[in-house]
Amino acid sequence: MESTEKTKYSPQELAEFEAIINDKLNKAKEELDYIKSTLTRKNDTGTDNTGGSVKVLEDGADTAEKENLSQLAARQQKFMTQLENAKIRIKNGTYGVCVDTGKLISKERLRAVPHTLHSIEAKLKQNR
Repeated sequence: MESTEKTKYSPQELAEFEAIINDKLNKAKEELDYIKSTLTRKNDTGTDNTGGSVKVLEDGADTAEKENLSQLAARQQKFMTQLENAKIRIKNGTYGVCVDTGKLISKERLRAVPHTLHSIEAKLKQNR
């Protein structure tokens, strides 16, 4: 008897996932632009006439904030790359298939984490 388990998603299902990915990508780009503009403003406001020790404290806080913003920007860039890679997998027909088990990743998981390469079962095994 032949297995009736699906091995890939239909074009309509893939279109739904692509729309989710595009939406997340657009929001991620907006957030990255905001982070970059905030970083740019931080770099522009480096010369004011504040008194000595207060200025040192502000410089330290500014540096820490710039580092945090830079890390956020890097994380956002990585997320966007993962989303772009998911779009490529949609085009080449490998989207939604777990790289560990070879089975379809549940729709619920893909809707929540559309760039994932792992089914929840495979992800739980990784975390042990």
